[in-house]
Amino acid sequence: MASPPWAGAASHEQFFVLLTGANSGVGLGTGQRIIDEFLASRSLSSHLILIPTTRSVSKSRDTILSLRAHLKKTAKTSQQLRSRAGHDYDPQTAISRVHILSIQVDLCDLRSIYGAAKQLVHGTVSDPTGLVKDVKIPRLDVALFNAGIGGWSGLDWILFAKQFLQVGLVQCCTFPVFKKALPAATLDQKKLLGDSAANLKTPPPELAEVFCANVFGHYILAHELLPLLSTAVQAPIRSKRITDLLCLTEDLPTVQKVSSPYFSSPATADKPIKPRFYLFHPGVVCTPLFPLSWLLYWAYYAAMYLARWFGSPWHPVEPYLGACASTWLALADQDSLDELNAERVKWGTCATRSGRVMPKKAEVDGWGWEGVIENARRLNATLLPGPCTSFGAVGGTPRT
Repeated sequence: MASPPWAGAASHEQFFVLLTGANSGVGLGTGQRIIDEFLASRSLSSHLILIPTTRSVSKSRDTILSLRAHLKKTAKTSQQLRSRAGHDYDPQTAISRVHILSIQVDLCDLRSIYGAAKQLVHGTVSDPTGLVKDVKIPRLDVALFNAGIGGWSGLDWILFAKQFLQVGLVQCCTFPVFKKALPAATLDQKKLLGDSAANLKTPPPELAEVFCANVFGHYILAHELLPLLSTAVQAPIRSKRITDLLCLTEDLPTVQKVSSPYFSSPATADKPIKPRFYLFHPGVVCTPLFPLSWLLYWAYYAAMYLARWFGSPWHPVEPYLGACASTWLALADQDSLDELNAERVKWGTCATRSGRVMPKKAEVDGWGWEGVIENARRLNATLLPGPCTSFGAVGGTPRT
């Protein structure tokens, strides 16, 4: 097994990041932003090992090439990197500090999830483009669970008109009730469990595709990755309602009896460090997740910008901007997050009218801010440290 290109760096100068659903939308924007802010904030001798996941080798290859192109552009054009390094700055030096590998995982296929986790924990990871082959991943400093599907079929125009007339454009674009859901699609048991499904005496409960992709798949994956996460500290998770409840309440005294077995694993018996779980959402961004014709897509795109110009705090619109909250959580100093009690908060990306983005606290139904139910109009003015700087949040969590 050949030594990886980051082998010469000290262990504390190696930063390993897993990113699910990285081939498009917010996932791709997050990969780009992680690269930019890592290079801008970490020491000049540190190395980023970014592991985006996709559902196929071809998508992994395309994702890596796209992220590499972004890396080269940043290294060549960033004045911040140039000023940090001094007059003898060489873009290739920055490029050589970022290494992008990939694995494949389908969150709607339990065999794929277990296989991907086994590969990361016990096997090796490669770069499908051929630059890096068969390297061992010693730990994961951050796992960004971003992947998901929408489960929508289109728009209900009557509901759209009704909501628009009742609450106006900003609320309509932030908390839409007019998206038409696809009929509940349950996953094929053989796809989930393989040939062993036929031998079970009691059939397992049916799993809906959206639930498995957005919640259950990551739930299983996080548990299987505990041997790697138990040596690290952070596992930011994209927000879904059930995920909100799982993450925000897992440390409550009445919940610990149920949640504690989840954080135990034979492979982590001698590693008592439990990874910290943080919640984030990207705000409202325009991605291919919502199926629209090209004309409606651009109309929707324009409406989101109008909502931001009319005062909505939750419309970064662009996927790269929407990645602010997750990137901040991934790269922020751990002591700063502890001071903010960040585990008890859902963090969102908000944007000013001019497009300046920042992480903000977001209200969660039944939880409020930090587990305290408050008036939705109360301004919580907490200054945040880190790559993105912001003041506290107003209002609830947008529906994306």
